[in-house]
Amino acid sequence: MRVRKGAARRRAKKRLFKEAKGNYGGRKNLTRTVKETILRSRAFAYRDRRVRKRDMRRLWITRITAACRSRNLSYSRFINGLSRANVELNRKTLSELAIHEPQIFDELVQLAQSQLSSAA
Repeated sequence: MRVRKGAARRRAKKRLFKEAKGNYGGRKNLTRTVKETILRSRAFAYRDRRVRKRDMRRLWITRITAACRSRNLSYSRFINGLSRANVELNRKTLSELAIHEPQIFDELVQLAQSQLSSAA
């Protein structure tokens, strides 16, 4: 008697279809298409977990730049001044300070400017 994969195959397909839920047309109910769809979606998910980190860093830098420009200082000179002052705040923290704690950010700008003027 030959061996059939009834229960195991059904379980495997069920897992695939569950992951492909919400897709359009055959992408949610044709086994071969579902497999291709899931492969691509996993590849995009892997890639975009890294892209998200890049995008967030770009956003933080944009926010810091805007805050610095309103205080007559460029982003690069601000970061340079902070590094000379040995201030080790990351860009996420600086961005949050610029938005929620402007007076503290003003102090950081003053510190950066004093370091730049003393170096010149």
